[in-house]
Amino acid sequence: MSRLQVLLASLCFGTTGTAQALGPGGLAPAGVGAARILIGGALLVAVALLTSGLRGLPRRPLLLAAGAVAAYQVSFFAAVADTGVAVGTIVALGTAPALAGAIEWAVERRAPDRGWAMATALACAGVAMLALAGADASISLPGVLLALIAGASFAGYTIAAKRMLGEGHSPETVMAGAFGLGAVALLPVLFVTGAGWLVTPGGAALAVFLGVVPTAAAYLIFARGLRRLSAAETATLTLAEPLTATLLGVLVLSERMTAPSAVGACLILGGLLVLAAPEVRRPVTVPA
Repeated sequence: MSRLQVLLASLCFGTTGTAQALGPGGLAPAGVGAARILIGGALLVAVALLTSGLRGLPRRPLLLAAGAVAAYQVSFFAAVADTGVAVGTIVALGTAPALAGAIEWAVERRAPDRGWAMATALACAGVAMLALAGADASISLPGVLLALIAGASFAGYTIAAKRMLGEGHSPETVMAGAFGLGAVALLPVLFVTGAGWLVTPGGAALAVFLGVVPTAAAYLIFARGLRRLSAAETATLTLAEPLTATLLGVLVLSERMTAPSAVGACLILGGLLVLAAPEVRRPVTVPA
């Protein structure tokens, strides 16, 4: 069930690109990302206030998670602008599971198993195939470094959230704390890029959808799955996001599925199946 929850959250994450493509054109990606976190963070805070409250979160993991939420939005969009969608996506999404596994191993002495390594290798190869199929690959050292920061930010956020969940805090409280503070940190980004588009019907609809589906709802489901999984395994499962985005592009935006894209999609799916296999094979205990 935990893996299914993370996969469901990743399906929600994967709707972001299609929603932006259907929304108003000419918007600054970093500004859209900031608006998404602001609306999603506000919703998560409201949910927490109505359920478990906001008090009691440990300061250090909370600040790490909030900083990582903000850093990911800024660094990922900056990386894509500098080095292209292909390289930015490959480096950011591809390094997050490996970095999560390495940090978890170093901090908690929890070494990922061979199944995770095989699944991550397959899925990351699939992400590379999908991204390179976009044919905009170019290498820029600053852009690659920004993408590495994005990957490390996602890994850091996952580990910090896992730590707070492991201490018994509810998913609602953890997500509200991380995204509420992250939203405050991103306010200057929205002001710099301009917020006038938020008062247009199309812009408002886009911002609300991004704030509700791939942010508030998705991260609540994500946190429920993260409670029972390692940070490394969770980060690998989120590689279902580019697979979802690709399929939505074909089905909704009438984009063409090229041979490299199809191979990449199959590799990601294969990696996810390898990771899910232990849960499928786990024997069911029948009460006496």
